[in-house]
Amino acid sequence: MKIAMIGTGYVGLVSGVCFSDFGHEVVCVDKDPGKIGRLERGEVPIYEPGLDQLMLKNVEAGRLSFTMDLEKAVQGADAVFIAVGTPTRRGDGHADLTYVMAAAEEIAKVARDYVVVVTKSTVPVGTNRQVKQTIRKANPDLDFDVASNPEFLREGAAIEDFMKPDRVVVGVQNDRAAEVMAEIYRPLYLRDFPIVTTDLESAEMIKYAANAFLATKITFINEIAALCERVGGDVKEVARGIGLDGRIGNKFLHAGPGYGGSCFPKDTKALARIGQDHAVPMQITETVIKVNEEIKRRMIDKLLDLCGGSFNGKTIAVLGVTFKPNTDDMRDAPSLTIVPALVGGGAKVRVVDPQGRHEGEALLPGAHWMDDAYKAAKNADLLVLLTEWNEFRALDLKKLAKRMAAPRMADLRNVYAPKDAKRAGFEAYESIGRAPMLKED
Repeated sequence: MKIAMIGTGYVGLVSGVCFSDFGHEVVCVDKDPGKIGRLERGEVPIYEPGLDQLMLKNVEAGRLSFTMDLEKAVQGADAVFIAVGTPTRRGDGHADLTYVMAAAEEIAKVARDYVVVVTKSTVPVGTNRQVKQTIRKANPDLDFDVASNPEFLREGAAIEDFMKPDRVVVGVQNDRAAEVMAEIYRPLYLRDFPIVTTDLESAEMIKYAANAFLATKITFINEIAALCERVGGDVKEVARGIGLDGRIGNKFLHAGPGYGGSCFPKDTKALARIGQDHAVPMQITETVIKVNEEIKRRMIDKLLDLCGGSFNGKTIAVLGVTFKPNTDDMRDAPSLTIVPALVGGGAKVRVVDPQGRHEGEALLPGAHWMDDAYKAAKNADLLVLLTEWNEFRALDLKKLAKRMAAPRMADLRNVYAPKDAKRAGFEAYESIGRAPMLKED
């Protein structure tokens, strides 16, 4: 099959590379000459473990190429995927479909033969029908179908998610489009991965419902963590206890400083807005959005307490600022709330993150970037573990404590045990949903 992938952002590039690894001929299209130039030189513009090697393998095999020429990419294609951004629209919370509709119109102008136009971007219910109308208006004679194929890729594990998915969701209107999509995903079908073929609206809704549910699960355990701190419970034990229930499961039950990233914040807001527009308020989702923001602010209060009520004049080392490990993505990361509060309060903030500097320097003005956790901790008044990168999971706590002016630590990912921090020489240690370090057994 020949596939054209419009958009070489996170979803488009990962999907295009993985489709080519299935054996399909894939042409990735983008309007950014700098990005296409980098891709043609073998440079990956995003950080995703293993993506550079997989991309190079398929370019060398002749199955994967990059271009700015949409017409050339679309000619002879069996399917054209739209994988452009759908950011939250300012002012109303809706997903901005400007790029999606522009792509649909451009496809209509250059397509000649039958093609399935597939929306890979996350879009509100009803968008694929709008895409169909847009194409029909721009080219009334074109023979085409539309399909919805939402992505479920976790940043940092996207290749594994694509190659071994929990499920693939495909929304279509007829058998002809279904057959094209089945052929595209045939390598997964042959390995017995679930392919859910449904209607357009259901496919669109599945994506939003899934992300809203996961965001709710994260927010629920964060609220339980706050209560555990007051009553003396341990949220890690609580999460383990409830996660063993097969109806609940243990995934997304890790307490922390709130969710962030490219999907959950945007998609929960969009779902809430869709509900409002259709007079069916998504009250749980709306509450999740509100509580998640409160959780981030509660983290600032934790840090303030550890600093004696004021950040002014304090030196604070922050380990990890991307919204999760194994990505360079800073979108809606808790650090974008927490670090500015530290800087604004008069603290000297040192930041260490394996991949966050490229985006973070512009997003976190006033922070000083360093490459080593131990150097960042030297003469610091507080150490904040904000993103649980692997290199922060086995730090020498004794070495850190000795280097600090005031050995105090805020472990906002519950990486370490309070007793280990105390044994290492930390005079104060705070985590999420667990009793304070200095409380005796």
